Amino acid sequence: MDIAVRLFATLKDRAGADRITVSLAEPATVADLLVALGHAVPALAPALDSSLVAVNRAYAGESVPVRAGDEVALFPPVSGGDPGPHPTYFALSETMPDLESVRARLLAPDVGAVVIFLGSVRGETARPGLPAETSYLEYEAYEAMATERMGQIAREIWARWPAVKGVAIVQRLGRLDVGDLTTLVACAAGHRDEGVFEAARYGIDRLKEIVPVWKKEVGPDGAAWVEGDYHPTTTDNPAPTIGP
Repeated sequence: MDIAVRLFATLKDRAGADRITVSLAEPATVADLLVALGHAVPALAPALDSSLVAVNRAYAGESVPVRAGDEVALFPPVSGGDPGPHPTYFALSETMPDLESVRARLLAPDVGAVVIFLGSVRGETARPGLPAETSYLEYEAYEAMATERMGQIAREIWARWPAVKGVAIVQRLGRLDVGDLTTLVACAAGHRDEGVFEAARYGIDRLKEIVPVWKKEVGPDGAAWVEGDYHPTTTDNPAPTIGP
């Protein structure tokens, strides 16, 4: 059977393409797929041990079966549906979100507090392997899976902080210059002491763990993809029992 695999960030650069197809004998698992990928595209082989695999938009371990027709994606560590009864807003956008519009989406008669976290592009980076000076960033995402994981984060927030009501998550894509807004996480509740600060902090931390979005830092002397240290596993897949 032929399996089409989507590639992102550094893996796309290594392969020189954003999608490749490999042939596997049936039955096959993710482990078989990784072996076939290493043979088909030797440039990918050094990165396969640390890469993540998603099958049908769920993180997949090496024993997970792979079948004809599956949606398969391969990507480095991460730097939909109806999420629940509360107001939500999830977006991947190349344009700057209107903050008042986002806040208005979370308002309700019983909401008196909205906490908004905003991330922006730094002009200086003090991390090994990255340009010391940043001219701009380039963001890309596995978009269908990313929006589903945003909904998962909202459900996790409601499970931890039941008093939190609305949740909004926005991730910018494309080229972003120094000072541009990159991410937004907003949480709403009746009062400021009902977990909204903690929930917003959890939301941005979780966004950088499980939402498949990557950035390339571009400076005067070169460019480098930024990869995270957290490796999601099947335990990070959405659970049907999670809810408000």
